[in-house]
Amino acid sequence: MSDAVDAILDQWRQEKPDLIDELWPMSIIGRVQRLSRVLERELATFFAARGLQHWESDVLLTLRRAPGPLTAGALLRSAMVTSGAITNRIDRLEARGLVERVRDTEDRRSVRVQLTAQGRELLDELFAEHLANEARLLEGIPPESREPLAAILRGALEHLGDTELG
Repeated sequence: MSDAVDAILDQWRQEKPDLIDELWPMSIIGRVQRLSRVLERELATFFAARGLQHWESDVLLTLRRAPGPLTAGALLRSAMVTSGAITNRIDRLEARGLVERVRDTEDRRSVRVQLTAQGRELLDELFAEHLANEARLLEGIPPESREPLAAILRGALEHLGDTELG
């Protein structure tokens, strides 16, 4: 069986036969990029069917797993968007009644973001279904390959310096 990346590599082998041995990075990066796009599309469809934008689920799930309210800066680092974008996202989620801004009890100048009861309830209802959907998306990976694959991906991320949460 072959995929679209195999077809791309075959084309390059025809066009650049002198570089056949140098094409191996394309076989990995091309698949990671394509898989990322497919997963993003699938996750967006899953969350849209539940009344959420994918970006909303990202912010809400980040808040749900956090041990307490987060600053906009902490959310910004997690979401990898601009500060204007995270402010806009918080505003939109607040308008929907899913998050609220609260003053930091130790530093009144600082504002933190937390889930509302409605936001927490929504995520608690949704989380098991979300995990089942992610498992469905990865059914093509045999169980014995999952941890080795996770370790390989972890190593690639560590090599590129992506070791911090957010």
